Amino acid sequence: MKRIAVGTVIAVYMTVFSFSLWTYQHPVLTSSDQSKLLPTRVKQIRSATSTNDLKYWVAQAKQRQETVSVAGMQHSQGGQTYLPDTTVLDMTDYDRILAYTPDKHRITVQSGITWAEIQERIQPDGLAVQVMQSQNIFTVGGALSVNVHGRDIRYGSLLDTVDSFRLLKADGTVVHVSRNENADLFRLVPGGYGLFGIILDVTLKLTDDEWYTEQTVALDYHDYPAYFRQHVLGDADVRMHIGRISVAPDGFFKEMYVTNYHKAERTVPIEEKPLKQETIIALPKALLGLSRYSDFGKNKLWSFQKSYFLKQSGTYESRNNVMRSDSAFMEYTSPGRTELLQEYFVPVDSFVSYIDQLRTILTTDELNVLNITIRYVEQDRTAALSYAKQDMFALVWLINTETDPASLSETKRIVQKLIDATLEHQGSHYLPYYPFATRDQFTAAYPNAAAFKAAKQRQDPKGLFMNQFYLDYLK
Repeated sequence: MKRIAVGTVIAVYMTVFSFSLWTYQHPVLTSSDQSKLLPTRVKQIRSATSTNDLKYWVAQAKQRQETVSVAGMQHSQGGQTYLPDTTVLDMTDYDRILAYTPDKHRITVQSGITWAEIQERIQPDGLAVQVMQSQNIFTVGGALSVNVHGRDIRYGSLLDTVDSFRLLKADGTVVHVSRNENADLFRLVPGGYGLFGIILDVTLKLTDDEWYTEQTVALDYHDYPAYFRQHVLGDADVRMHIGRISVAPDGFFKEMYVTNYHKAERTVPIEEKPLKQETIIALPKALLGLSRYSDFGKNKLWSFQKSYFLKQSGTYESRNNVMRSDSAFMEYTSPGRTELLQEYFVPVDSFVSYIDQLRTILTTDELNVLNITIRYVEQDRTAALSYAKQDMFALVWLINTETDPASLSETKRIVQKLIDATLEHQGSHYLPYYPFATRDQFTAAYPNAAAFKAAKQRQDPKGLFMNQFYLDYLK
């Protein structure tokens, strides 16, 4: 047996000890989105509580020629909230209500506040948000950075409901941004994915909370565009709308049901309707779990969903509660698997031929699609990276996939085929989700991308505000 000198042992021990001590003193920090697919080592994560702190960190990064990424709840899955070796600014504690004037239907909030917190403040005054996601768990700054849309068909994207906002720029200045003041930034920051600065606070237009009656109708996908124009857009009392198309083997990409929310008159004061709380409902959670692994489960989930919403027809609900959809039953953790969102926009008149093409693709290629919901988005001419180049249906997909490299590669291949089909129908894909799209697909979907990049270089020539999304598609 070969003998090892004592000095060698001591040297090895000291090396290991020194490395362990350095690791303890300099822990490796990673940042990722909710999918956990792209954990990225970052320099530091700073939790923002004051504007002065944000100014200081921006000044420090500028002086050191480093980068800054801005994060909220990190539900964006396209690398918008992190970058290797960047400073991540966590905005979730930057969440105060700064001003609230119920008589003027206005509220000014710091960007880290969630929609849930806003609803809790304004609901007692009979007010509601105009546009937000279907769930209320997201921050306002994050929602504006991706320029969300929702169920309300009488407004467009979130940008339409913004009065103004304040922005901390790369040069350290704070500017007020509105349709009339720094109007170029009003087009660039919403849907700008944190690349033009830090949204400090936002003044939102509010609307009245209203009573709605729910109406759910089952129909064939061929009939949907005409039904939508006549019975949804054509009925002024329909304020909100959502559709679902079957991904179950029975009725695959043929059966649909839609839910309309009609304005209703009731003697019960709307303020007395309590905000519903998040609950985990055992049956839909179990059925969703079963649908992840079997066609039988997908059929059962579709049948349950359709029958449940049909039975809800005629019931009353407040606007605030319609905008508080449950999300806890969708929470999912499984070793080696994850769930991803994708969203595609197509013109209303292209819907039928688009669905036919999707069905053909997914009959040949196997993709574990759990759910598709359909919303309506009006044409958006304001946002620089507008996803709605005309009036569109938005199809939001929930996809279950294994996370090993081969499975992700196969998912990517199929998703790129879906994006090609979307582009063939003059549509676009939504950018906050996992970046399966090629650069050519991105450029085809967003023809203003070159102008957007040029504006970024003018506003932030050193690339202080940076993220993985920019490197993937714009650098």
